[in-house]
Amino acid sequence: MNDASLQRLGVDKPSDALIDCAWLLADPGNAPAQPDVRLTLQAGRVQHIASVDAAPGARRKLVLPALANAHDHARTFRSATLGAFGQPLESWLPYLGVIPGADPYLCAATSFARTVRGGVSDAMVHYTRVQGVGTYLEEAKAVARAACDVGLRIGFAIAMRDRNGIAYCEDDAVLAALRPDIRREIAARLSVTPVSAQQQLAQVDAVARMVDESGYAAHVTVQYGPTGVQWCGTPLLEAIAAASADSGRPVHMHLLETQYQRQWADQVHPQGIVPFLDSIGLLSPRLTLAHCTWARPPELALLAERGVTIAVNTSSNLGLKSGIAPVAGMLAQGCRVAMGLDGMAFDEDDDALREMRLAYSLHRGWGFETTMTRGQLWSFAAVHGRRSVNGAAAAAQSGGGRIAAGAAADLLVLDWDAVDDDALLPGIDPMDLLLARANGAHVDQVFVGGRKIVEAGKIVGVDEAALRAELIAQVRSSLAAERDTAHWKAMIDALAQDLGPFYRTGRHLRCC
Repeated sequence: MNDASLQRLGVDKPSDALIDCAWLLADPGNAPAQPDVRLTLQAGRVQHIASVDAAPGARRKLVLPALANAHDHARTFRSATLGAFGQPLESWLPYLGVIPGADPYLCAATSFARTVRGGVSDAMVHYTRVQGVGTYLEEAKAVARAACDVGLRIGFAIAMRDRNGIAYCEDDAVLAALRPDIRREIAARLSVTPVSAQQQLAQVDAVARMVDESGYAAHVTVQYGPTGVQWCGTPLLEAIAAASADSGRPVHMHLLETQYQRQWADQVHPQGIVPFLDSIGLLSPRLTLAHCTWARPPELALLAERGVTIAVNTSSNLGLKSGIAPVAGMLAQGCRVAMGLDGMAFDEDDDALREMRLAYSLHRGWGFETTMTRGQLWSFAAVHGRRSVNGAAAAAQSGGGRIAAGAAADLLVLDWDAVDDDALLPGIDPMDLLLARANGAHVDQVFVGGRKIVEAGKIVGVDEAALRAELIAQVRSSLAAERDTAHWKAMIDALAQDLGPFYRTGRHLRCC
């Protein structure tokens, strides 16, 4: 669907609607569920909330605010498909380049469709996997168009880096530790060619202008996306910090995702990596840090003081063997914590409801202790992520994450008959059932800004099945034409084997 057809069909415009629900969770964890409620939607917002008699014979609905995904990458092909299942992050990353580039619109639209069907209205796209089949601006425009067609709001963080393409060392030092017969090809494909900070900042500005001029600004918030301290030199990080302070543009970056990144940070920044980021002006309410799995209490206290948002990616950390983030400690320090799926939901299905439940199960506390309340869970799953995706001002203006008169109509509608399919006793809290069993299969409708983008569990704005079939056919055709794919996969397998002892023996520290 092109820009003209989108405008002609008017699918991006909110429609007035009435939604009758058996239960309304307007502010989950903070306010009780309301039975038999009618929501009136008008001009993209919730106009009115009133009691209504239950309609006999109608399927019951549970309505709650749509969820937010504070950290992701818009990757459509999943890890197991790429042969990367079970790899830790450090050896997993090269597998992302096993398959050739494909149509960026198809890749983004199929990824976004899966995200929305999982219950999400706002998602971060840290764009680290460039398809490379056209210019960067053309590709960015295709991603923006896909978000608009699907109906998802995205933060588009443009990946920025200038060092360490293979491991957490200069590329030449890593290559010397690899078996000789793979060095040349690994160097050719994975080594980083530095691009100046000025050029990288100019690219962000160019994408931002394109988004504004193309009319996608309602769906896309352009951000600086430094990939991580180990992949960005200090001058680049300093330039990003200064540019963000001048422009107000948000920044999205990985930090302390794995134990090896923790070791590297302690070696390279003995004064402390978080104080280092503070010293160059990067810590601010505009910054979201993904993971912080290995962050320490004093670091968390400083992040809280500076108003930084932390995007915790529970399933991704489990799938990539990275660890379990200290969410209880983050909350105790007063950190703003948001939920990310990182393209690695537990069943590789982008099911945000299941992700929320998994995170709650791990972090709510043991025995009679409570370390994460249900109210904190809801801020984690639906409120704070909107700030990461859209920026603080837009998130505050929308009132997203809660349902109230005047707030944006970002709604997740579940089939309550399917969730509550064995009702026996009166008085069971709907929030209990939501946290015990609700998942993406129960999603009936999703509204974003009053626009219905999911109906009966299917995307309205695009033909997801057709786009996915076209994408898979395109990639299979490319794989058949590129005869060296199997050879390159073998190179990556060998690299993964060599990186194990490289990190286990601490060689990533000896070449810092």
